[in-house]
Amino acid sequence: QVQLVESGGGLVQPGGSLRLSCAASGFAFTTYPLRWYRQVPGEEREPVAEIVSAYSSANYADSVKGRFTISSARFKNFLYLQMNSLKPEDTAVYYCYAAGFWGQRTQVTVSS
Repeated sequence: QVQLVESGGGLVQPGGSLRLSCAASGFAFTTYPLRWYRQVPGEEREPVAEIVSAYSSANYADSVKGRFTISSARFKNFLYLQMNSLKPEDTAVYYCYAAGFWGQRTQVTVSS
């Protein structure tokens, strides 16, 4: 059974940090691209960060550049999103994406 399970979301104050993890099972975590998306109510899901291949640098949405870092431990089937200097506008449901599969979501709330 194919599964992508996110963890690491939660409530954090502005300026704080969170690290999201995405654990994959049921398939080989070697297919690119690997992505994180986020979605707020009433808006479309938007890409936040991606790893296009093992040989290219990551790509980021302008809104998170310099604050977020995507990484993967492919042979351990994990994808990560390190989020620093969080802002209230980062509040959203976050999803990981790999090989055509979506994760189950994790909520990130940035509020004082």
